[in-house]
Amino acid sequence: SYDCIVVGGGPAGSTTAALIAQAGHSVLLLEREEMPRFHVGESLMPESYWIFERLGVLEKMQRSKFVKKFSVQFVSGSGKESQPFFFKEHDPRECSQTWQVERADFDNMLFENAREKGADCYDQTRVMDPLMKGGKAIGVRLQTADGDLREIRSRVVVDATGQSALLASRMGVKVVDPNLKKAAIWTYYKGAHREPDEHGGATVILHTQSKKAWFWYIPLSGDITSIGLVSDNDYLLKGRGKPCEVFEEELVNCPALLGRLNNAKLVDKFHVAKEFSYKTTQHAGDGWVLVGDAFGFIDPIYSSGVFFALKSGEMAADSIIEGLANDNLSGKQLSKWADDFKAGTKWVRKLVDAYYTNDFSFGMFMKDHPQHQGNLTDLLIGRIFHEGAGDIFNDMDPMLAQTRAAAQQKDESTPAEDPTMVRTL
Repeated sequence: SYDCIVVGGGPAGSTTAALIAQAGHSVLLLEREEMPRFHVGESLMPESYWIFERLGVLEKMQRSKFVKKFSVQFVSGSGKESQPFFFKEHDPRECSQTWQVERADFDNMLFENAREKGADCYDQTRVMDPLMKGGKAIGVRLQTADGDLREIRSRVVVDATGQSALLASRMGVKVVDPNLKKAAIWTYYKGAHREPDEHGGATVILHTQSKKAWFWYIPLSGDITSIGLVSDNDYLLKGRGKPCEVFEEELVNCPALLGRLNNAKLVDKFHVAKEFSYKTTQHAGDGWVLVGDAFGFIDPIYSSGVFFALKSGEMAADSIIEGLANDNLSGKQLSKWADDFKAGTKWVRKLVDAYYTNDFSFGMFMKDHPQHQGNLTDLLIGRIFHEGAGDIFNDMDPMLAQTRAAAQQKDESTPAEDPTMVRTL
């Protein structure tokens, strides 16, 4: 038996396991796949720096082959490029530089770090079911790499299983976000364009001309670039052919991206994910807690996923450590961090909503409200867990409401198509 079993060896699970083990408790960290394993979500937020420092992996990150990320940039559907957001212009400290990571190597580093901190770590181990007694989690039933079935007891079970959300799905607390039913198609190119200076490591977000979709552009090591297409699930995946065909159609609809791929070569297959935006209605119970993507996932637009995984793992670990010390592993104790976490992450959720409001212009808003430049940069780097983090929305919300009302009025005033004329055409 263990003090804590963590299910899932991604950033959230490895962070939770490392910190609890470092505090002197017995921890079992389980990963279903063989490590290292492929995963998408390569771009980090600068505020990850402080968690790396606490985990003791900051020097490893600094010595790594990972591309250094100093900035982000947005390109409109017309091809107009925003001024790059250089993080160090907002904060000149070392923490303003972050990384673009190959997740296989990055996740494996964190997994091994948990082992170094004292956790028992096993990959190729599948958790079949949580063990419950009277509504309390008391361990897991698992299958080892050799196929053996075992039951392992613990005082706390942490669900860090990502979007499969083992506990959340079994308990019926996972709810798809009805306003963000998105899908993504992504692949990898070699030889795509990079700026020769620090901006060459930037994440670039490019709207298509129709503004019905957008692409991410994430430079990785070895001259490889991760490029992904995101749009509404129905628009992207229903009735439009194979994913590669849809990707090519939308690529033609994004000249700014085409120009960046002039001398590039496709080097991987096309990957697909859909309806990845969801939340959970309960985040912990007696003896169990959710972290990382099992807790919820917003959207890939601002590269917040890995940072939220790391941060939730850190915050949950602190509540678990306190609960183990006080022999209080109630749902109230294990979820005491969740409200603060949601209070910070909601600002990124609101920024996502603003981006998907097609007629809203961030450029125009910032021209009218230059005093919010620092606040916007805070949101883009993940500095969201403090009072005043959402002040920008005091002015942005009214502008968004006005934009949406005008769009709705325009839709209502547009005459319906004459079906006879449509058939004739």
